Amino acid sequence: INAEYMGKVNKVAQRKMPKRNKPPKHFNGFNLKIKLGLVKRKKGRNASTNPERKTEAGNTHFRDKATIKRLNMYRDKPDIEAMQKQKAEPARIEPDRKWFGNVRTIDQKSLEKFRVELAQKTKDPYNLLIKSKKLPIALLTDPAKEVKTNLLDVESYEYTFGPKSKRKRVKLNSATYEDLADKGEELEEKYDPLKDSELKKSEMVEMRDEQKDKRVEAGQSRRIWDELFKVLDSSDVVVQVLDARDPNGTRCRYVEDHLRKNAPHKHLIFLLNKVDLVPTSVTAKWVKYLSKEAPTISYHASLTNPFGKQTLIQVLRQLDTFHKDKKHVSVGFIGYPNVGKSSVINSLKEKKVCKAAPVPGETKVWQYIHLTKRLFLIDCPGVVYNREGDSEIEVVLKGVVRAEKLKDPTFYLYEILRRVKPEEMKTLYGIESWDDEEHFLSQVAEKQGKLLKGGEPDISTVAKMVIHDWQRGRIPYFTLPPNEKETTNEESKEDNKAEN
Repeated sequence: INAEYMGKVNKVAQRKMPKRNKPPKHFNGFNLKIKLGLVKRKKGRNASTNPERKTEAGNTHFRDKATIKRLNMYRDKPDIEAMQKQKAEPARIEPDRKWFGNVRTIDQKSLEKFRVELAQKTKDPYNLLIKSKKLPIALLTDPAKEVKTNLLDVESYEYTFGPKSKRKRVKLNSATYEDLADKGEELEEKYDPLKDSELKKSEMVEMRDEQKDKRVEAGQSRRIWDELFKVLDSSDVVVQVLDARDPNGTRCRYVEDHLRKNAPHKHLIFLLNKVDLVPTSVTAKWVKYLSKEAPTISYHASLTNPFGKQTLIQVLRQLDTFHKDKKHVSVGFIGYPNVGKSSVINSLKEKKVCKAAPVPGETKVWQYIHLTKRLFLIDCPGVVYNREGDSEIEVVLKGVVRAEKLKDPTFYLYEILRRVKPEEMKTLYGIESWDDEEHFLSQVAEKQGKLLKGGEPDISTVAKMVIHDWQRGRIPYFTLPPNEKETTNEESKEDNKAEN
């Protein structure tokens, strides 16, 4: 054994030792024996595999505790075969009380009562459903309202389409051909070609497209709607800013329905801005009317003296408590152009952080503003939802289009003079009486010196000035909630005095 060992030592020494006279300092015969497998490493306190071994001071070449634990982990591999083996012993249930408790049952009357109460609470805008995942929503939803009919169960694809399809007959109110002919004759006698709008429908569409002002379509582009949905997707709380002069006219019903159907977890708040332009009694009526659908706050955006700021911040902090699982809570401000979204954000920050102007279309893209450590505000460009029944006049009077960009501004003066009381226009422009809108504009032009060559009144410029005054709020005007009586001048004057 000694001869064999010495032979191996000589061979390894010749192979390991560098070409010099003295062996290196790290060369040790004991380490060589361990490598050859002739001597086993000790598993004592000072073994190299023990992470708790004691090391002498000054010896920095020893492995640290973390390295030894990692190497031991590599060496001690799991036994996969033992893990894959299944026990032949019979399985036994864990003796836990929760497995043997009473089954939770509920009768049909109690379930129906709880279903009705839950529906009432969910429809209430001032109540929030917390931890809805723990409720059996499948049992609480009304199956009659939530059932979705499968078309393939009613009629198969082969029955409706394809070469072997069996089409349904057209439903006719007459059973015989004679009855059908008699009804045709009656309709022919009642037909009046002058009242048939389908005959000249194509001509009317062409004339409307030629006369329509393309600038009236502001706020309806695809880019603006993309910005809106970015804000809706990123927001936990959505604040819809409304003009206090016409709240129903500046509401976006499409966005409200979208939030109720597709994002019920997002909180919606109505913010009545520009309350300084309407009487206090009118603001109170609108707050009472809109509070039935969502929490409503009256607001006046101002850097120096804002109104409703503390109420809005308090509501946002209350909603923040329902999102403790998130690091930040985002509040998105949406609404029509020129309702004061950027001005509201500036008043909350008490400095000008968003570019705001008294004209529509100033905000082009969405932007984040930091309010507190957890609250972030998102400013959104103004979006116009083209509803049925909204004419060009209504769109312009809502402040969607800038007055200086209108092709024919005199076209909208008739509606302004119809909505505003004559006494208010006389006091504002110093005119005693007028016959029509052109007569009114000519008197205002002469009063303010807006004349062309030859002393002719500049009607177009004066019309833009009047529309601009309407959009800025210089012309007093407001609407009332549905089924409300009109406010008299004496009541509005008393409210204005109380505000001052």
